[in-house]
Amino acid sequence: MADIDAVTLEVTDPSTARSFYDAAFDLDGSGLGTSLGFRTGDSPTTGFRGYHLSLVAPQPANVHALFDAAVAAGATPLKPVAKSMWGHGGVVRAPDGSIWKVATSAKKDTGPAARRFDEIVLLIGASDVSASKRFYAERGLKVSKSFGSYVDFDMGSSPIGFGLYKHRALAKDAGVPPEGTGSHRLTIHGDIGTVTDPDGFSWEPAA
Repeated sequence: MADIDAVTLEVTDPSTARSFYDAAFDLDGSGLGTSLGFRTGDSPTTGFRGYHLSLVAPQPANVHALFDAAVAAGATPLKPVAKSMWGHGGVVRAPDGSIWKVATSAKKDTGPAARRFDEIVLLIGASDVSASKRFYAERGLKVSKSFGSYVDFDMGSSPIGFGLYKHRALAKDAGVPPEGTGSHRLTIHGDIGTVTDPDGFSWEPAA
C-alpha cells in the first residue's frame, strides 16, 4: 500500500510561509509541521492550481478556530464557515496561493475550541478521473471509494489522505473559477517513486 509522507509547497520565502502556517494552523502543536514542507521557487502559475488540502477537524468549534486563525494570519476567505447537510466547513487561500479547506462531519461540539484536527487530506482535480485513477492504481494505491467523478484511496497509516475529484467540481468546492495554467507549485512525497501523474502533479521519494 502506497503512502504520502509529506507535501512541499513552492513559496517565495519559506520563513514567511512557515510563520503564516504556524500562526494559522499551529505547525508544531497540531503536528502539521511534520507533513508540510516549503521550498523556494517562483514557477509561473495563474488561477486555480488544481488541488486543495483539507484539515478534517473533530468538531465545528475547531473548524471556526482554524479558519479564523488563518484569516487573522493573512489568508483570504474563499468560502466562510457554513453549516451544511454533511457538517461544517470553510475554505481559505493562504498567502502563498495554496487553497485550504477546514471541515468536520460532526454536527455538535463536544469540547472547547482548539486549532486541532484529526486528518490531512490532499484532493487533486483530475481532467480525466478514470485515467488518473488507473495511473495511481497501477502504482500501488488501493481504491477505497469511487463514485465516477470522485475517488478516495485507502492510504492506510499514511499521515496524509489522498483522493481525486473532477477538476471543475473541485474548483467549485474550493470557491474559485476552474481556469488555471502553469505550475501546481506542489510536490508530493511518497513511495511510488519519481513520477508525474496525468495532470502534471509531481511525486518525489520521501525525504
